[in-house]
Amino acid sequence: MNIDELKNTWNEDIVEETPEITIEQRNKLNLPLEKIRKNMRVEFWWMIGIFVFAFLVCSVCRPFKLQLYITVLIASMLIVTVFFFSKFFKLYNEISNPAPKTYDSLKDLVMQLNLNKQYYLSYYISFAPFLVCEILIVLEFIPWPKPLSELKIAVVLISTVTIGLFLLYIVGRFWYQRYYGRYIQYIEDLLEELKR
Repeated sequence: MNIDELKNTWNEDIVEETPEITIEQRNKLNLPLEKIRKNMRVEFWWMIGIFVFAFLVCSVCRPFKLQLYITVLIASMLIVTVFFFSKFFKLYNEISNPAPKTYDSLKDLVMQLNLNKQYYLSYYISFAPFLVCEILIVLEFIPWPKPLSELKIAVVLISTVTIGLFLLYIVGRFWYQRYYGRYIQYIEDLLEELKR
């Protein structure tokens, strides 16, 4: 192929414009986005309340060693929560802007929502090490009638972590689907409708 043929081929290519989203479709999009924003705000305030309550409970724990362990554990949980909520806050700001005007911007929004689903599930699963620490604190500080054998401690620890991970994942998926997933599905359906 010579240069003239390349120029002709280049000139013949018709650049398709990205389809615009109609006002009616934008109005359909606003309702699920507003529901997602509302649920994100509610979840944020619940987290603040939970951590305030947890630190208040820590302040009355005795002996001091137990209080110190629990406070450090909850402070670590708070750091992880702040990290993940900073990611959620970026999405919140993104969807607080007016509804997308083109198919590509809507596609980008759906991709961001699905990426945040992975963050959300990772957030719940990231609490597995904290679960291990909580079990260790319980095993250390609860007075047992008979001291636990090493085998019993290992069984309790391994079974709690296994069951805890499974439950954290299930609760995370359920919570996400209930408060975000159905609205994201609605937006994905709108995207499919625009594709046709």
